[in-house]
Amino acid sequence: MPIEDLARSDVVTASAETSVTELATTMEQQNVGSIVITEERSPVGIVTDRDLTVRVLAGQADQAETAGDVMTDDLCTIDSGSGFYQAAELMCEHGVRRLPVCDADDELVGIITADDLTELLADEQQQLADVIRAQRPPY
Repeated sequence: MPIEDLARSDVVTASAETSVTELATTMEQQNVGSIVITEERSPVGIVTDRDLTVRVLAGQADQAETAGDVMTDDLCTIDSGSGFYQAAELMCEHGVRRLPVCDADDELVGIITADDLTELLADEQQQLADVIRAQRPPY
């Protein structure tokens, strides 16, 4: 199944000029842990709640005022036609929990997270358990 079928399409985005205060407020209001930073429709970075904690509150980024000051800009993305395994492999390889999903024109079309993949695996395991329960003899 392609990642585009699994990914969330309602990605919260902002520009690099967005203030860190506005980012934090948006994360709270939208109940998300990350905001993809876009230029036009292409992702150029990501700011996570951890970025705000470590880079702003812990003072690792001097004068951190905007998303551009604190975003991770060596962004790892995944093609919308890629599969579940490729997403898990990329997350592991790059040590990330979130992958912006891009189309062939490098435009943002969604986001897939480690939590999404874990939930999908749990659902699949539950369905398999139901099959096993239905077919085993009574004790």
